[in-house]
Amino acid sequence: MAASSVILVLLAVALGSLLLVWWARQRPRARSVCVVVLGDVGRSPRMQYHALSLARRGFDVTLLGYRGSKPHDEVLSSKRIHILHVYEVNRIPVGPRVFQYGVKVVSQAMYLLYTLLLKTPPVDYILLQNPPGLPSIVVCWAVCCFRGSKLVIDWHNYGYTILGLTHGFSHPLVQLAKWYEKLCGRLSDLNLCVTNGMREDLAKNWNIRAVTVYDKPASFFTNTPLDTQHQLFMKLGHTYSPFRASTEPLDPACERSAFTELNPRSRKVTQLDGRPALLVSSTSWTEDEDFSILLKALERFEQWILDGANLPSLVCVITGKGPLKEHYGQIISQMCLKHIQICTPWLEAEDYPLLLGSADLGVCLHKSSSGLDLPMKVVDMFGCCLPVCAVHFQCLHELVKHEVNGMVFMDSEELADQLKVEMLGLDSSTPLHSTLIFISLVSFANGILGGNGKRKLGFWGLTA
Repeated sequence: MAASSVILVLLAVALGSLLLVWWARQRPRARSVCVVVLGDVGRSPRMQYHALSLARRGFDVTLLGYRGSKPHDEVLSSKRIHILHVYEVNRIPVGPRVFQYGVKVVSQAMYLLYTLLLKTPPVDYILLQNPPGLPSIVVCWAVCCFRGSKLVIDWHNYGYTILGLTHGFSHPLVQLAKWYEKLCGRLSDLNLCVTNGMREDLAKNWNIRAVTVYDKPASFFTNTPLDTQHQLFMKLGHTYSPFRASTEPLDPACERSAFTELNPRSRKVTQLDGRPALLVSSTSWTEDEDFSILLKALERFEQWILDGANLPSLVCVITGKGPLKEHYGQIISQMCLKHIQICTPWLEAEDYPLLLGSADLGVCLHKSSSGLDLPMKVVDMFGCCLPVCAVHFQCLHELVKHEVNGMVFMDSEELADQLKVEMLGLDSSTPLHSTLIFISLVSFANGILGGNGKRKLGFWGLTA
């Protein structure tokens, strides 16, 4: 009798599950995609660009991720993109670290499963950013099986290598994460990746076939007009002193920043004589970016100025949020620099491309944890035709070619030498990058622009 009851219950559960699957797959749906970011949507530019490209191709897009930084205005204003925020599960400060991590992963899995099944409509595709892939790969695969959708994984890096920076690559947790990522990564129907090096590694070591989709800058990454630069500098000057004028203008009606001046009668903006050079770097303040390299290079640059070298003063702006920001902030506060000012703002999404388009030189300190991804910040800088100095790592040559479209350095001494070479001959009346040797940025830009002068949509514009 008991056995018969158990069998009946199991049959009822099985039948109910089949009916749910049938119901989920029978619901009408248009061309639709759910873009899943188990992170801050506003700090995931590549996935925002995927969403925009898909929307322009006629897809209805649900962009799912954590609430945090403001996404780009184009994403917010698109009628085809619906942003759905997922609750960010924090690690509970109880018990061993492994236990805390396990509870967090299970909680994330349950909440993501609930959100995808009950708060999002059925879609044709789920496009998932990896990392982080734990637990999102398995959850998204299960939802795809349940609803008859296709799973597409966009490989930005390997999650286990990022975990290895903190715990060491021999740690059992890191090895478990690697096993999970390698096994579950094969569950997808299609894979995208950011470099040819990663594509080859996925095929050779993971038995995963992927298509390389290089990052491209969005249309709003371009040169910033001088009057817009002035407005940006005046706005930032309210909060950050390096953007404020060091001297008052003779005419009280003049509006002056550290770099520009607005004539009240002609309404013409000009660059100040003797203005400082504007150096920009952006970061997520994580272990794969060693900012001591830049700080040591700036100290050497300062010493050259003190020794009488004909070099401009510098304003160094380091944008971004992350776990090591406070650590480096303490180091910066203890530096004694007379000719170099450093500030570490977090910019609004619309102000970041304007700053890049106003700068004289960009510095990238991104060292991939796997050696197989590329820094999107350099792509954005190139979109603004901003000269770039980037630290060397395995796949960097796929983006930056030394003395062709940028400069590559190995350590702080090489970076300091490059800063010195590029800053010599700076004319305060013109942007620095109009006097540098980075002529080949034009050929890079031609690769980004289509024949009609508009930014290409990239992978989705060609194949979706």
